[in-house]
Amino acid sequence: MAFIRCLWAACFTSLAAATISPIDTSVPSVPGGMVVSAAPPGPFFQDLEPSFPTTGWWVGYAAAPSQDSVVAGPFPYMSRALDTGLQFGISNTRNFDGTSIIQTTQMDWEASYVQNPNSHTSHKATAWDTQSVTVKYFAASGAGFTTYLVPGSPYMTFNYDAATVLLTSKNGNILSINGKTVGTSPVSVSGTKFTITNGAGTYVAYSLGGSITLIANTTTLTGGATFTGVIRIARVTAESTSQEILDQYSATYPTGVALDYTFTGDNTTMSFTWNVVGNAANLLHLSWPHHRKHLVNPVYVTGLSYLTTKGYMKPVAGNSWKLSYALPTITWQAPRTPQASCTEQIIQALEYEIAHLTVAVPDDFYFWGKAFQATARLALVADHVGRQDLIPAVLTVLKQSFAYWTVTGQSTYAAYETAWGGVVDGAGATDPNIDFGNGYYNDHHFHYGYMLHGAAVIAKYDASWWNTNKNFVTAFARDIGNPSTADPYFTVARCKDWFAGHSWASGIANGGGSRDQESVGEAVNAYYGLILFADILGNQDIKNWARLLYATEVSGAQTYWHLYPNANDPDTPYPEAGLRSLTTIGNVMDYQAGAWLFWGAQRSEIAAIQMLPITPINEDMYDTAWLNGVWNYVSSELVDPTVGDDWKSIIYMAYGEVSPQTAFTRSTNITAWGGTTSQAYLLYHLSTRKNPGGGNICTSAAANPAGTFLIRTSTGKFVSSSAAAPQLVANSSVGAPFSFAYMPGGGSIFNTATSQYVTADPNAAVPLSAARAVAQAWENFKVVLQSDGTYVMLAGVNSQYVTIDSTGALFNNGASLAAAAKFTLVAQ
Repeated sequence: MAFIRCLWAACFTSLAAATISPIDTSVPSVPGGMVVSAAPPGPFFQDLEPSFPTTGWWVGYAAAPSQDSVVAGPFPYMSRALDTGLQFGISNTRNFDGTSIIQTTQMDWEASYVQNPNSHTSHKATAWDTQSVTVKYFAASGAGFTTYLVPGSPYMTFNYDAATVLLTSKNGNILSINGKTVGTSPVSVSGTKFTITNGAGTYVAYSLGGSITLIANTTTLTGGATFTGVIRIARVTAESTSQEILDQYSATYPTGVALDYTFTGDNTTMSFTWNVVGNAANLLHLSWPHHRKHLVNPVYVTGLSYLTTKGYMKPVAGNSWKLSYALPTITWQAPRTPQASCTEQIIQALEYEIAHLTVAVPDDFYFWGKAFQATARLALVADHVGRQDLIPAVLTVLKQSFAYWTVTGQSTYAAYETAWGGVVDGAGATDPNIDFGNGYYNDHHFHYGYMLHGAAVIAKYDASWWNTNKNFVTAFARDIGNPSTADPYFTVARCKDWFAGHSWASGIANGGGSRDQESVGEAVNAYYGLILFADILGNQDIKNWARLLYATEVSGAQTYWHLYPNANDPDTPYPEAGLRSLTTIGNVMDYQAGAWLFWGAQRSEIAAIQMLPITPINEDMYDTAWLNGVWNYVSSELVDPTVGDDWKSIIYMAYGEVSPQTAFTRSTNITAWGGTTSQAYLLYHLSTRKNPGGGNICTSAAANPAGTFLIRTSTGKFVSSSAAAPQLVANSSVGAPFSFAYMPGGGSIFNTATSQYVTADPNAAVPLSAARAVAQAWENFKVVLQSDGTYVMLAGVNSQYVTIDSTGALFNNGASLAAAAKFTLVAQ
C-alpha cells in the first residue's frame, strides 16, 4: 500500500503555510534508539504515516484503545468520531460548584449515511493543519461524506457524495421539523432549510446542493434519495436574531486554515486565513475572548453567541483574521542590574549553594528537568553579579548530570517513538504511569522546556560542549517547537492549540479524551527554553517563532488562568462572580475550569503552579491586579507554618513585581525553595525588579553565630548528643561541641563529635536530634541574639521556637518568643 505524509502543505495545497524553515530534518539523534508506543494510532490514520499530532483537540479520534473519545471541539461543539458516524453537540448546562464552572459534555446529533458499513476502518483522516482536521466516511461503493472540522465555525459541515443522508438524534426524540410535529408516523419534508427540535433545543440544517427530502421519525432524519452536496447544521441560540444570522452566512464554509505570521522588530502579526468554499467575505467564524484582545480591525457580527468553557464565542465576518502580539525582549538575565542592597546576600547564598551542588541523576524528565534548570540559573546569576569565577563549578555539575542522557544502558532514557513520531521517555512508551505519561506524549512542553533551558546555559559558556551535544538537544527542541511541516519526524508545535490560544498538556493517554493544562507557568517556560535554544543556535527565525509561542501562551494565561474579582469586564471568559473571586484558575479543561489541581488543594499550590518557574522573562506576565488578588487569596497560608516554603517562595518572587521590599521581608522566614528556585535566585530576582515604590529592596539581617560552641541553658546545664543517643538533651555538665554555620535562610548546627547535623521534626513530636548527614530544610535554624546576650533558636521547618521540657529534651514547639528557651554559646 502506498503511504503519504499528510501535513499542511501536502493535504491543503491551496493554503500557504508560514515560511520558517525547520530546525532540522535529520533522523533524531537519541541514544535510546527507536521504540514503539503500546497505544499506536488506529485506522483513523490509514494510508498515512507519522508524524501525527498527539496533543491537539482532535487526537481522541485516533488514539487507542478505541479511537472514540469525546474531544474538545470543533468548538463551540464537542464531538466523537464513531464507526456509525460523527457525533456532535453543545452543552445545555453550565454550573458553578464553588470551585469550578462545568459544562457537561453532551452529544445532540450524529451525522452519517444509510450506506455506512459501520466498521472501524470506514472513516479516516484525509487532511489536517494547525487547527482543523478533515475526516472522510466511506463505503466500498464510493458513497460517503467528508466533514471539515474547523474550530470556530458555528456550523458542522458535511459534504455528501452519492450517499443517503442519515441524521440521528442523540438527545431525546425529534420533536418537530419545519414546524411539523414528529410522532409515531413518519413526517416527510422537502427543501433547502430545515428547523429541527429535539431534547437539546433547536438546530437548523441547510442543503447547499439543492432541495432534498428528509423523512423524520422519532430519532432519525433520513434522506429520500442519495444526495451529492453539502449539508450544514448549526445550533440556534436564544438570541432573537440567531437563526437570521445563521441563514445569512450559511452558504460559505471553511475547509481548513493556514497559520502565518510576520515579524516587525518586537511585534508580530499572526494571521489565520481560512480556505473557503463560497464568498470569503461571508465566512462567519466565532472568536474567543483572547482573540478579541488581539484582533486587528475585525468585522464583528452581533446577535449570535455561544457560551463555552472559555467564555462567549462571538462571530467575526471574513475568512482572514490578523492578531497583533508584542514579543518578549528579555533573554538570559533580568533587564536591570541587581540592586546593591542585595548583592552581598546574593553572593553569600550563591557561594553556599554552588559549593553544595549535587549531580541530579535522571529518574524522569520532569523532576530532573526542574533541578537542571534551577542549577543552570545559578550560573547566570553568578555572571550578572560579577562572580564569573563561580560559573565553572556550576557547569561541571550540569554537564555531569546531562551526560546520563547521552549514554546507553540507563533505566531512564530518551528514545524516538515511531508510531506517532516524537522523543519520549523510552520506558514510558509502554506505560502511561511513567514520568507523568511522557511516553504517551503528556506534558512534553513542561518537561523539555526545562531541559532546553539548562542545556542552553551550558552552551552559552561552552561552545565545545554544544558542538558535541547539539544534535541531542535539538531533538527536544523539534519535539515541542518544530515550526515546519518540512520536518518529517515531528509534528508542528506539538502542544500548542493555535485557536484555543494556549497549549494542552494532555497526550494520547486515556484514549486522548478531555484536554487539560494545569501548570500554565511551565507551558510558558517551555517556550522560554526554546527562545534560549534559538539564541544559542543563532537562528533569528526560530527565535521569533519561539517568541510567538511564548507571547500567545502568556496571553492565554492572562485570559483564562488569571481571574479578576473586581474587574468590570463584559468580555470575561467567566461570567460567574463566584469563580472570579477565587483569583486563579488551577486547571483549564475543555469542559471545566476551576481553582483546583489533580494533586493538591492548598491555595498557595494552585497559585504557585501557575507562576513557576519564576524567570526574568515573565515579569510582564504577572500584572499588579492579579498579583494583589493572589496575595490576598493566599494570605492566610503565607503565615501558616504547615504550608510548604517552596510554594511561598514562588509567590514571594512573583509578588516582587508589586513590592520587592515586602517580598524580601517575607522571604527571610523561609528555609526551602522547592525544585525550581533557591535563596540566591530568589534574592537575585527580587533585586532586579522594577521596584515601583523605590528605595532599598534588601535589608541587613542579623547573621547566625559562626563557629564551634558548647550550648548552655539558663540552668547551667549543657546540651549533649551522642551517636548512641542523638537526641538533644540539656542534662550534661560537659556538653557536646556544636559547629554553627551559615546556610540559606538561617544556619546549620553540626555535632562535631558525631559528624551529624541537628534536625527538627515538622510536627515537633520528637526532640531535636543530631541525626542527619546533610543539612537541608529540616536542619535549618535561626539562632537570634537577644538583648541580654543570650540566644533563642527558631526551627525553620515549622517556624517554632526551641523549648526545653522537664526532662531537659529540646523541642521545636514554642509558639512565641516568650516560650523560647534561652541559651548561652560558649566558644571552643
